Amino acid sequence: MADGDVLAGFERFEFDDGRWTREVFRIGSGPAVIVIHEVPGLHPGVLAFARDLADAGMTAFCPSLFGQPGKPVGRGYAIGEIFKNVCVRREFVALKDGRSSPIVDWLRALARQAHAECGGKGVGAVGMCFTGGFALAMMTEPAVVAPVLSQPSLPLNRPGGLDCSASELACAQRRFKDEDLSLLALRFSSDKLVPDARIARLKAEFGDKVEVVELADEDAAPGQPMAPHSVLTLHLHRSIPDSGSMRARDKVIAFFKARVGA
Repeated sequence: MADGDVLAGFERFEFDDGRWTREVFRIGSGPAVIVIHEVPGLHPGVLAFARDLADAGMTAFCPSLFGQPGKPVGRGYAIGEIFKNVCVRREFVALKDGRSSPIVDWLRALARQAHAECGGKGVGAVGMCFTGGFALAMMTEPAVVAPVLSQPSLPLNRPGGLDCSASELACAQRRFKDEDLSLLALRFSSDKLVPDARIARLKAEFGDKVEVVELADEDAAPGQPMAPHSVLTLHLHRSIPDSGSMRARDKVIAFFKARVGA
């Protein structure tokens, strides 16, 4: 499928927060959800999940933070983007906990605009893999009311680390209590990129305010270029509607609908 085909139906615009300008692809109507893609970029699997949200009565905003929008996943493509994100791009922090990536400021600004345009109770946000923790750090923006961490893989060098600062963590804890909010975290249990220590840390920090969805390898779609990892995209087993990964997807969609008022 050509890149342009997988982007059919999406409205493209550029969003500038005064520091960075990035492309954003939008689809659907109703309250907003920010879909933050994984490595290597805004690939067809991420776009398919955005379409699922649109079908459920929400507006999916898909920023393109790196990579080529619509380009399929390939091993060389993914390795190249990982190298650039870790070693070159200044807007990402991959190797240190206690600090969120600077690009999160841009995502917060996008969430404010999305809420102003789309209304509802607030904005949902889902991060994936390299961006998995971004949704948690975005909780300092009052418009964000529904964070989902799908296979959160940063920081790479701290198994028990979280991809946010102490003040961002404290803000999320306070808002979860004061506003009766919560978060979802998803992973395949065998996934070495999402260590047990990180899941334990989330449970320790948030208690009953976090629901962790653990999937078995047999819940993953077969034939992918890597072991089970991408819960909502590459390894989403769409051909079996009652698969564990499809049930996880449905749980995420229901969580967003309830929180944002779709």
